[in-house]
Amino acid sequence: MKIEKIQALRGPNIWSIRRKKLIQMRLDLEELENFPTNKIEGFRERIELLIPSLISHRCSEGTRGGFFHRIETGTWMGHVIEHIALEIQTLAGMDTGFGRTRETKSPGIYNVVFDYIEENAGIYAAEQAVEIASALIENKEYDINACIQKLKEIRERVRLGPSTGSIVEEAVSRKIPWIRLGSNSLVQLGYGVNQQRFQATITGNTSSIAVDIACNKELTKRMLHEAAIPVPMGDLIVDEEELKSVIKKIGYPIVIKPLDGNHGKGSSINVNDWVSSVTGLEHAQKYSRKVIVEKYITGYDFRVLVINNKMVAAARRVPAHVVGDGESNLEQLIEKENQDPRRGYGHENVLTEINVDKDTTELLEKLQYTLETIPQRGEVVYLKSTANLSTGGTSIDVTDMVHPENITMAERISKIIGLDVCGIDIMAENLTQPLKESGGAIIEVNAAPGFRMHLAPSEGLPRNVAAPVVDMLYPQGKPFTIPIIAVTGTNGKTTTTRLISHIVKSNGYRVGFTTSDGIYIQNTMLTKGDTTGPISAEFILKDPTVEFAVLETARGGILRSGLGFGQCDIGVLTNIKEDHLGMNDIHNLKDLTKVKRVVLDSVKKNGWSVLNAEDEYSMRIINDLPSNVAIFSLDENNEHIKKFAKEGRTTCVYEEGYVTIKKGDWKIRIGKVKDFPITMEGKAKFMIDNVLAASLACYLYGFGIEDISNSLRTFIPSAQLTPGRLNVFKFKNFKVLIDFAHNPAGYEAIEDYLKNVESTKKIGIISGVGDRRDEDIRLCGKIAGRMFDHIIIRNEKHLRGRTEEEINGLIIDGMQTSGRDVSYETIPKEIDALKHAMGMAEEGTFITALSDVISNAIDLVQEYQARELLEEDRI
Repeated sequence: MKIEKIQALRGPNIWSIRRKKLIQMRLDLEELENFPTNKIEGFRERIELLIPSLISHRCSEGTRGGFFHRIETGTWMGHVIEHIALEIQTLAGMDTGFGRTRETKSPGIYNVVFDYIEENAGIYAAEQAVEIASALIENKEYDINACIQKLKEIRERVRLGPSTGSIVEEAVSRKIPWIRLGSNSLVQLGYGVNQQRFQATITGNTSSIAVDIACNKELTKRMLHEAAIPVPMGDLIVDEEELKSVIKKIGYPIVIKPLDGNHGKGSSINVNDWVSSVTGLEHAQKYSRKVIVEKYITGYDFRVLVINNKMVAAARRVPAHVVGDGESNLEQLIEKENQDPRRGYGHENVLTEINVDKDTTELLEKLQYTLETIPQRGEVVYLKSTANLSTGGTSIDVTDMVHPENITMAERISKIIGLDVCGIDIMAENLTQPLKESGGAIIEVNAAPGFRMHLAPSEGLPRNVAAPVVDMLYPQGKPFTIPIIAVTGTNGKTTTTRLISHIVKSNGYRVGFTTSDGIYIQNTMLTKGDTTGPISAEFILKDPTVEFAVLETARGGILRSGLGFGQCDIGVLTNIKEDHLGMNDIHNLKDLTKVKRVVLDSVKKNGWSVLNAEDEYSMRIINDLPSNVAIFSLDENNEHIKKFAKEGRTTCVYEEGYVTIKKGDWKIRIGKVKDFPITMEGKAKFMIDNVLAASLACYLYGFGIEDISNSLRTFIPSAQLTPGRLNVFKFKNFKVLIDFAHNPAGYEAIEDYLKNVESTKKIGIISGVGDRRDEDIRLCGKIAGRMFDHIIIRNEKHLRGRTEEEINGLIIDGMQTSGRDVSYETIPKEIDALKHAMGMAEEGTFITALSDVISNAIDLVQEYQARELLEEDRI
């Protein structure tokens, strides 16, 4: 049994549109294909002993213990591994439950698919599930606890913190998309110009001046004091002499803390003597040279949270502690406390496990206690000097008990400091009385307050404090996304994407679009290459200048990682034709349809799916899509077009030389095809197809007929604007066409165009693509034989597992079935083949180079053009 490949899907995918986070593992069972679980002696007993919680897996049986029953009756190891991977994640605090295991067309090879919470943890779970299954098969020991602990560590290392995570969860509940920027807690909500960013609980709108003020405890204290807000007496010191002076002025007990500290680091509280004061100074100066010394305020530690200048929650914080029972020592009491199911590793549960550290031992030393000390029954022993939840503290919600005067004061503080998200630490006997009556004081103001104590208090009502943050970032009516049109299909994707982008741009939007030759914003290429996958889509959606996204979406990216967006407004499917079949478990057009329709399944319910009425496989899914559907066709009398017309539905057709929108019996013409340069005066039928798709998509979005028409008239095809898409270069005696056609459907489109081209001789430069099926390569050869008088066979740069002789042999086999006696020759390098073709061209020759390296071919032809012009000038 071996793992062939593990990949993480991060968006809508072929397995699930809703479950965007899936691990897909390609697993070769090898000899285990012949050994289902009921043929492996003792397997059921061993797996139940190792992971007894699998009893809860109902599996297809639908009842508790269903999975174990399947093991007993016999199931394959891929299915077992799926369940193990899900369960070990759940045991590590990442609750997962969706899984699928499907055999591929290769016997014994399975796709094992399951959901994950954290990607790295999901990949580790996949690897360890195979290890666990192997150990169980071979009856070897496996340390399941170590595996689960490792998963927890991975989770804590990569997960969003509880505060950040709560804001993301709230955004998701409102269907606001989000993107994690890097590996820390920096997050983008929304897309393009409508994005908002935040990190932890600092938002993109948080004032940097306010953060600086809050981080400067002395300045904060002075500003609050000047605003008549109670703060502890004290001063800023740097040495023992100043320490002595302050103590003389304010008296004991005191608090000593670093000026620039956080999370209670370096702080000493309730200090009552000189020796402890000096020790506290030394401890604080490990974090900051300047140290704050102030009067210790007796009472309880409260945190008040103010968001957008409104108080939203308050909690009483209690440092980590244990209560004596008169029998157990402190070490035993801590161990018992950590067994509380609410406590967990890191942030996995409401409470965090209590760890014994330097702070703990110092506190115990002050009491003259050790971990072996047995406290009296009912005695409370504090184990931390601060009440942070991350060190094992607890919280009690007191939101509804806060006096109105204290609420007003807290909201004033947030405005005085200038924070949009503000945590105010208060020491007081209670918050039910105004601070001036209870003798309480403001201890600190925090610029990035944690939300955990409010989201999941140990006692009292949980408060959804993430909601007011999202309300603040996206007040009612403010958009959070940008329009997205996604284009997929076998042929025509790039040109359709460019046409739509041109129409959008011409109508005043700043458009970002992805194509197979690069990423663009407006007309500027920002990244060169095949950029039709999720990373490229995300590039556009992360750009804060983009107002409208048009995303070419190819099968490779969908299979590799899923979509780079959750939903789109319009999905365009140009066609489904034979291409790349036999790769990545896509063996026929039915399989390919499943991949392509992922885009259409991601269209919003009130959005539109645009399909080609002449494409058989596209039409098979028109009644099975979640959105509105509109279709286009070169034939007004197409049966599907006629059916849509009868039902009063929207279509776009080519009729009597016009591109026309139809709705029922109603027609409106966008314009004459001959007026749209991309169609080569109507000679390129496949370009008319692209115009129909683009026009229909833009009409459905809401662009006006005249605006669409004017945009199409100004879209001039060229090597710069549409590289590799029917680029024609004129020379004195001949012409050269460069096109990216690389599959039978593409070849047929070129063949149809060449029927309308007058020439004395047609020369074709072609190649076979190594990762296509034999029949596809032969068919390309056959079509080439029909449309060219002479063929130059070249080799692709990447043979993709085949030999040159094998590929060329298939092309020649196909040419010989064309019904024509076509001359041919072989020139391995594309550039040499192109030079040779131009060198042998006679008056009226038309050369067609079906190229995979577009930029190189275009550069060479333009160089020859420039040379010819130079020679004419000399004459």
